[in-house]
This record gives sequence, C-alpha cells and structure tokens, in this order.
Amino acid sequence: MTEVVAALIWQDGRFLICQRPAGKARALLWEFPGGKVETGETKEEALIRECREELGIRIGIRDVFMDVVHTYPDIDIHLTLFNSFVESGEITLLEHNDAKWIGTGEIPDYEFCPADTEILKVLKSNM
Repeated sequence: MTEVVAALIWQDGRFLICQRPAGKARALLWEFPGGKVETGETKEEALIRECREELGIRIGIRDVFMDVVHTYPDIDIHLTLFNSFVESGEITLLEHNDAKWIGTGEIPDYEFCPADTEILKVLKSNM
C-alpha cells in the first residue's frame, strides 16, 4: 500500500485543484495537490515538500479532513487529505498541467481521479 497525501486548501470559499500532467498515470485528470510519502518522512513533511516542489508554495497544515483507500490497476493507495492553507508564495505550475480554485458547486465540471470520489461527495454534501 502506497501512502499518499494531499492538501485541501481553501481560499475565499473555493478550494485548489490541480490537473495531472500528460504522460503520467491518470493524465489530465484533476486532483488535490500532493503526492507520495517518501521513506523517513511524516505525512505532513511529505505534503509540505510536495506543495513546494510542484506548486512553489509553502503550506501550513491544520488537521486530517479524511482519508480513503483506493485500488487503481497499477497501485493501491492510502490517501490522507489534510485541511491546509497557503503560508507563503504564489502558485507556480512546476509539475501540473493546470490549477484552479473552484467552489463545491463546480465539482461536476471536472473529471477527477477516482480516488477522490468519496472526498468530493463529502465536500458536496457540506455545500
């Protein structure tokens, strides 16, 4: 099981989503920013590193929003989504194809990675 972390970053009633790059697994699908936890890292350290490497921002982490287990054809993941906020920096696309701030009502307008399905249901139910 691969440990994966992601950030639920809110700003002005909208949350940040990122579009995966072409050429990678689940290419061009939308997801929450984050990535894999490396050996020796805590989940929080991994999330801070991933947001710095992929978006050029420093985030602060509050608490766990929720976690899910999902099986893809190529990988089994345990995804932990943290309530987070931007501490400093401007979002720069260093890895992703695109990034957007969306409201919960806009969720159906985007095709997300399947692992995010349960999370998105919870977000929509809290509208």
